Amino acid sequence: MKNKGSLLSEGAEAKVFIVKAFGMEILVKSRLPKDYRIKEIDDSIRKRRTKIESRVMYRLNRAGVRAPRLFAAGVFSIYYEKLDGKLMKDSSLGSKMLKKCGMLLAEIHNAGISHGDFTPANIIISHGTPYVIDFGLSEVRNSSEEMGIDLLLMKRSVSSSMFKKFMEGYAETARNPKPVIDKLEEIEKRGRYQIRTLG
Repeated sequence: MKNKGSLLSEGAEAKVFIVKAFGMEILVKSRLPKDYRIKEIDDSIRKRRTKIESRVMYRLNRAGVRAPRLFAAGVFSIYYEKLDGKLMKDSSLGSKMLKKCGMLLAEIHNAGISHGDFTPANIIISHGTPYVIDFGLSEVRNSSEEMGIDLLLMKRSVSSSMFKKFMEGYAETARNPKPVIDKLEEIEKRGRYQIRTLG
């Protein structure tokens, strides 16, 4: 499949295109080469990140977590479902929807995945249901540290009252929420706020 289509978004690491494939409009995320890196190293990094991201999406799809369906994966590109809706960051959410968003993160963690960038910019509200997107920083890891960071990122992105409702949904749905919530408190105490850097 060729990445011919209209550009939807462009980040530091990848471009996302809308293309026609499988008889529908889908999205293609293509990781861009970095001229400042040695080609062999750059190719290895892009291959690894694409492989991890596609593996995360496949695992979430298998677990029934609300995420775009993965259709195919190439060496540097991922082909997946285009969701219609509004980003959480652009929506006015009531208590019920905030709880659903907390439940969504718990389901991701239950599947053994840490998202790595779980913020209102990476949640789409589609037909009254939240879906998680963008798995570029995700890992297949049962790490309370990484999962605690997911909680911290959301806490820093919304008001305290919104986060309280979010946490109600998380605590109700997570299989073992206490270690993750304890880790969130530990991270906050040690002042770990510079969380991620991209290579």
